[in-house]
Amino acid sequence: MLRTHTCGELTIKDKGKKAELAGWVHRRRDHGGVIFIDLRDRYGLAQVVFKPDTSFFKEADKLRREDVIRVKGKIDVRPEGMKNPKMHTGEIELVVSELDVLNKAETPPIEVDEDAHISEEARMKYQYLYLRIPSVQKRLMIRHKAAQAIREFLDGEGFVEIETPMLIRATPEGARDYVVPSRVHPGMIYSLPQSPQLYKQILMASGFDKYYQFPRCLRDEDLRADRQPEFTQVDLEMSFAEEEDVYRVMEGALKNAVKKAIGVSIKTPFPRMTYHDAMNKYGNDKPDTRYGYELKDVTKTGKESEFKIFKEAETIKMLGLEKELSRKEIESLEAFAKQNGAKGLAWLKQGEKGIDGPIAKFFKESQLKELSKEAGKAKTLLFIADTWKKACEATGRLRLEVINRFETPVKDKYNFLWVTNYPLFEYNEDHERWDPQHHIFTSPTKETIPFLEKDPSKVMGRLYDVILNGVELGSGSIRIHDSSLQEKVMKVIGMTHEEAETKFGFLLEAFKYGAPPHGGIAIGFDRLAALLNGTNDIREVLAFPKNKNAENPMDGCPTPWEEEQLKEVHLKLGETALKATKKK
Repeated sequence: MLRTHTCGELTIKDKGKKAELAGWVHRRRDHGGVIFIDLRDRYGLAQVVFKPDTSFFKEADKLRREDVIRVKGKIDVRPEGMKNPKMHTGEIELVVSELDVLNKAETPPIEVDEDAHISEEARMKYQYLYLRIPSVQKRLMIRHKAAQAIREFLDGEGFVEIETPMLIRATPEGARDYVVPSRVHPGMIYSLPQSPQLYKQILMASGFDKYYQFPRCLRDEDLRADRQPEFTQVDLEMSFAEEEDVYRVMEGALKNAVKKAIGVSIKTPFPRMTYHDAMNKYGNDKPDTRYGYELKDVTKTGKESEFKIFKEAETIKMLGLEKELSRKEIESLEAFAKQNGAKGLAWLKQGEKGIDGPIAKFFKESQLKELSKEAGKAKTLLFIADTWKKACEATGRLRLEVINRFETPVKDKYNFLWVTNYPLFEYNEDHERWDPQHHIFTSPTKETIPFLEKDPSKVMGRLYDVILNGVELGSGSIRIHDSSLQEKVMKVIGMTHEEAETKFGFLLEAFKYGAPPHGGIAIGFDRLAALLNGTNDIREVLAFPKNKNAENPMDGCPTPWEEEQLKEVHLKLGETALKATKKK
């Protein structure tokens, strides 16, 4: 190695030692003819001192930010008044006796500095410079520690890490596949996996009773802060397992990850909440429980009133705020609610003299008292009326907006939660069909299997989601391991026997030869890493993310096809594609 120590390693205990350091020039200062340089590597900063009586002083005087150097010298204690208690190495400095300039740097196009304001475009263009910033490196180190901790726990539980293929046949997963044309099979394609779902189930049929991996998954869909075209999961599956077994293992892995990555101890077992209760209390199935603002169901009281909209509604939801909102604030929230699925927003205010507001006249005194009882200490009462699901969802979005506007963000708190007891299907009104709530390989609960042919709305799935601070961290289920039951579920969503054989024949066939009961879960590892770093943006924990157009400005991908490449895979470009490549 070109160094004996790292830049963040040396302390006052090393006084008098000889040391060799290597790294980047982070910052330089000239004091009375003496040059001070903060030398940086991923371990930290070390102050190195160049005195004017050395033979290499002129060379040291030419050093600039991001030059790569190697220095030899002796560790000395910094003079009083020059110590920096905020730095691990803040009490010492290396007095340089030898300098070796390993590489001169041009002036960087972005500042390698914590306080620099860097646009997203510039950051992604010069990602290799952005990655030098200590806080950015820290985020990736937290990600690394979390991954190591999960592996450590799962290894201790007897899980085997097995990789599944990247070139697979297309399977319906809910998003568009990325496809790879075959050179040796003209006109044929491979798909890149959206998940390892089918392969991990086949591993269960193969006798590997405890499997896991950190698979790379790819989906061709519109991007946002918590979505990238390629992402990483923690994927695990267990044979002969029931829900409680999956809960215990996933809780243990997450507890170890949080402890090892950021030093925080979380309590297990995680709280649990049914899908129905989550919708009723929070308006969505991934509630952020760090805040209050539970929704109240005031359907009975509202329907007994003379307010026509309430009388005709299936469900009436109330959101109470302990803050008294102005008319302007309420109107702003009303506009938000209408833009997010609500037909309207009714409101009342509660004070020392009771409840009053535009719709108070439609309620009897006894009914207002009932609302007051539900409202508790709330001063502003907001109401949304609709069908049960629409009322819950619209009020849930309103709840999040209220938290965003009026609450101080809660940091350094990690509220994990299991949401369970989901319906197996949801009705797609646009296409007039039943869609799977999660995916078609989920087992129905035993008692609701008879409803598969009678009434799919009553079929419940052995489904569970793990939530962290309002983010769906992962989903899992106990799977179907019987091919005849699998075909019945496929039939509900309109898939014929022939279609099932075409798309999943290899899985259905594997089930015929003695597949064990099994279940598992997959969590979004990028999301976990982001949340442990205090952000929802997964790009902050990816070394080389794509932008919102699924492009990488650093390496310029995607790139146009070359004529020879097209010939090799037996393709020709259409008119639209030809125009696009010319623009590139």
